[in-house]
Amino acid sequence: MAHAFESLTPDAVLDALDSVGLRGDGRLTALSSYENRVYQVQLEDGSAVVAKFYRPGRWTDEQIQEEHDFAAELMAAEVPAIGPLVLQGASLHHFGDFAFSVSPRRGGRPPELDDGEVLEWIGRFLARIHTVGAKKPFASRPRLDAASFGVESMQWLLEHDKVPLDVQSAWAKVCTDAIELVATHAALTRAGGIKHSKDSEIRILRLHGDCHPGNILWTPTDAALAAGPGPHFVDLDDARSGPAVQDMWMLRSGDRSQRTRQLGALVDGYEQFRDFDRRELVLIEPLRTLRLIHYSAWLARRWDDPTFPVNFPWFGSSDYWQGQVQMLEEQMEAMREEPLVV
Repeated sequence: MAHAFESLTPDAVLDALDSVGLRGDGRLTALSSYENRVYQVQLEDGSAVVAKFYRPGRWTDEQIQEEHDFAAELMAAEVPAIGPLVLQGASLHHFGDFAFSVSPRRGGRPPELDDGEVLEWIGRFLARIHTVGAKKPFASRPRLDAASFGVESMQWLLEHDKVPLDVQSAWAKVCTDAIELVATHAALTRAGGIKHSKDSEIRILRLHGDCHPGNILWTPTDAALAAGPGPHFVDLDDARSGPAVQDMWMLRSGDRSQRTRQLGALVDGYEQFRDFDRRELVLIEPLRTLRLIHYSAWLARRWDDPTFPVNFPWFGSSDYWQGQVQMLEEQMEAMREEPLVV
């Protein structure tokens, strides 16, 4: 069977934009996105926009609209997030089988995460994102929890025979053990809240949700761009509820001392605008563990999309799953270590 995105031809993209009053001149550039389809489109008036076509069946219209509304709240608070344009009175549009949105084009480069000043700058804006995110909860977008990212992902992979038999038993055991260790560390529950005592609960708030370096565009301070210098946050497609540290831990890399310095710089910037609850530091390795399990399930669930076998040819082999066993074993050791201190 043809995948849904195969019907999204260049003509369909241009017709969709035409339906909201934007006339393309025929030039399209596909931008990097596996979950959705995203195009830079040159318009007849010489300007350019970015059109995003959502993967059918992933989010409901209500959940997509919450993403748009969150982006609008951030921009109204002068947080440098890039949200969709309102065209003909709406930010979410439909054409054929697709929901789509149109955003302004913004340039930029990946941030230099070895630079402490850059990390402080990012930390300040993360605090501002979270200040807006804490004002009210999502109504329809999900929480980041061990049930959805860990248990459901593991069960789906096993029930659909995605793990080769020669490694299935080992992977299932280490995955189960890792999820149980996540639970003992953080109690990420479906009901919400991360309880550490009878009277204490780490706050759950609206997050960017997928704050890795690829989702931050950095504009140099000497660039004369309308967007202004510094970080600009893009792609709120994975916005969901969770602890603040979820938007920090993916911006760190290297050995323990490097990660500690990077996290310290982020927190230093963050706390110029908002207090950071250091109890959340114990969640970093559990969150990384859940992301590893969820990532494997995400790849497997998307395998009918022709883009995935082309870009992830290594996925699904016994070697891949044996590597996952090793990575989860390493994560269990990391979860047993003392958390970082900043």
